Amino acid sequence: MSRIGKQPVTIPEKVEIKINNRVIDVKGPKGQLSFTHHEGVTVAQEEKSIVVNPVDTSKKNRALWGLTRTLVNNMVVGVTDGFTRTLEFNGVGYKAAVKGDKLVLNLGYSHPIEYALPEGVAAKVTKNVIDLSGTNKELVGFAAAKIRSFRKPEPYKGKGIKYSDEVIIRKAGKAGGKK
Repeated sequence: MSRIGKQPVTIPEKVEIKINNRVIDVKGPKGQLSFTHHEGVTVAQEEKSIVVNPVDTSKKNRALWGLTRTLVNNMVVGVTDGFTRTLEFNGVGYKAAVKGDKLVLNLGYSHPIEYALPEGVAAKVTKNVIDLSGTNKELVGFAAAKIRSFRKPEPYKGKGIKYSDEVIIRKAGKAGGKK
């Protein structure tokens, strides 16, 4: 039994949900999201909650049960509160700026990197912090991972782009190894 799958998803007052066959549409104050669930699970709306159940007790359907419940919950949270991901960049001469729907990064390469933000993801830059926000948790996380991949943090000087909650374990350089 899935502990996560058993829990119903509560629907806030501002959110409208429509279920047609396998397509779930969620509409709220921050936007609208749609999701097509697997045929191994059933999704039903009961008054102020959504209940997800597996069709049978096969291992695959039990795995999809918790996944589907989490995806539906993420859609509800996304259209009400939204999701944010914060990145920090450190390095001499490292800069970031938002120009339209592109994020322009100067990360010590011979050229600036222009990253076109996915539709539905907004970026805001203050000093050495990049804030990504949007309604779709998957897209916000994907954009953050892609931006981080342009210059991953290195353990010696701490240069690069890292998540704000990420801890980089620093290493001693060559001089630190000698006694």
